[in-house]
Amino acid sequence: MNDFKINTKKELECFVGENWNILNDYLDKEQNKFPSLIYASVDIRESKHKFAPVDFNMYPAGFNNICQFDRLSSADHFTNYFKFEKHENVKTIGVWVESHTKNLFYLDHLNSLKYILEKSGHKVFFISHDENLFPAENHQIDLTSQSGDPISIHQLNIKNGIVSISEYEIDFIILNNDQSKEISIDWDNLSTPIAPSPKIGWFSRKKTTHFEFYHQVVENFCQEFSINPDLLEAKFKSVTNIDFIKKEGLEKLAQEVDSLKASFSQQDAPIYVKADSGTYGMGISVVNSGQEIMDMNRKKRNKMDVGKNNLKFNAVLIQEGIETVLKFDEAPAEVAIYMVNSVPTGGFLRTNSSRDSKGNLNARGMVYQKYCITEIKELADHKQKEAVYSIIARLSHLAGQMEASKLN
Repeated sequence: MNDFKINTKKELECFVGENWNILNDYLDKEQNKFPSLIYASVDIRESKHKFAPVDFNMYPAGFNNICQFDRLSSADHFTNYFKFEKHENVKTIGVWVESHTKNLFYLDHLNSLKYILEKSGHKVFFISHDENLFPAENHQIDLTSQSGDPISIHQLNIKNGIVSISEYEIDFIILNNDQSKEISIDWDNLSTPIAPSPKIGWFSRKKTTHFEFYHQVVENFCQEFSINPDLLEAKFKSVTNIDFIKKEGLEKLAQEVDSLKASFSQQDAPIYVKADSGTYGMGISVVNSGQEIMDMNRKKRNKMDVGKNNLKFNAVLIQEGIETVLKFDEAPAEVAIYMVNSVPTGGFLRTNSSRDSKGNLNARGMVYQKYCITEIKELADHKQKEAVYSIIARLSHLAGQMEASKLN
């Protein structure tokens, strides 16, 4: 049996507050071993007994949900990214967007991201390769976001590896398309710099891979500081060769659900069954036993079969459910932390009054509440419980860096 100095959630919170600079120096050193990610976000759950990241996004949406102070802080960190990556001469940025332009909240996100990038000193255009977005002989579409703000998306051109729109040559591309449907472009012959890498979209990425790297990161971190790693992660397994419609592999999945559940110290914890690829909270079921897998009706199996852009799910991540202790106006809540240039710069609370504390909050009925990291820092965040969120976000980000390096 391992003997750890830090064995409880309360001890962890105190340890982070008392060793804030030491922990961040360690993470600086580890993150510098890998290429930086221009941006990312991580969803974190907090229970009575632990903290754990439950999702990591390489191409985050939701910048409209962070507070104004954090948007300005994010602009500073984008500036630092371009300086550190030796792109100081970048003047014009093309944000390569998703094709679901009917999602008006996504358009709000794009306008917020544009505001942040403009504050960092750049001219910003929204660009897309999707010919279906543009009417015949029209290379621009004009839309209105949920907040009533205008937004224009331009059809991009690629000539001799250089991306341009109308009279503007794009100096740098920020990819904000998660490629649930792979973009058919010869990226190796694209000379315009692009970040994040287009090779880490959901056509190739697996959630299991991220959490395998996270487990490795946490093991090293906890060994360094004598922390019980169970305080910082949710247990998980991967199950492959599943077809929910044909009911293939469901018996094996049910067995793995029961096996994982038996390993929990808190036996009342549910299990999240998540599509191993995909986003937007799609392809997620919450169960309490393997029998619930076997008893899934056709409607639930259809939900687990395909996701965004008709991405077929044939593998799942099964993950320990973390019952949240956070509430906002009596609704269960969870934290999302946004990072720019590997630094936590903003966040929000996701709440959902239609779900209970064990449920998936990233579902219909969710509401976002501002969670201002800048204000926390001004109040000496290393003395606040929220500092633990920052450390976990950085650990998850380090795992994301390792994951991206492998996929590239």
